[in-house]
Amino acid sequence: MIHNVTRSLPHAALLAAAISYPLPADAQGVVNCAQRSQVIEFLARQYAEKQAAVGLINPRAVMELYAADSGSWTLIVTDVSGRSCVIFAGQSWDAKVPVGPKA
Repeated sequence: MIHNVTRSLPHAALLAAAISYPLPADAQGVVNCAQRSQVIEFLARQYAEKQAAVGLINPRAVMELYAADSGSWTLIVTDVSGRSCVIFAGQSWDAKVPVGPKA
């Protein structure tokens, strides 16, 4: 139990800073954004998270979800300049296998 709490503290702190910091999103960049390669390396090293999903938000940004076998997950958004921002993070990720005919 304590391991789960201490493991989720960095995610929770990052999320709290991103949500509660009272400045516009551009000003929050120093709190929860970095170059994509740095963010991905951090997620792999610190949480053993690997890319689990990706989706196009618009022509200028993609959403990526990283997850680990431990159940931790992180949602990042990356813009065309290569800057990634952590949007949400949590625990208890459960990958679902699509059912039905393939397109």
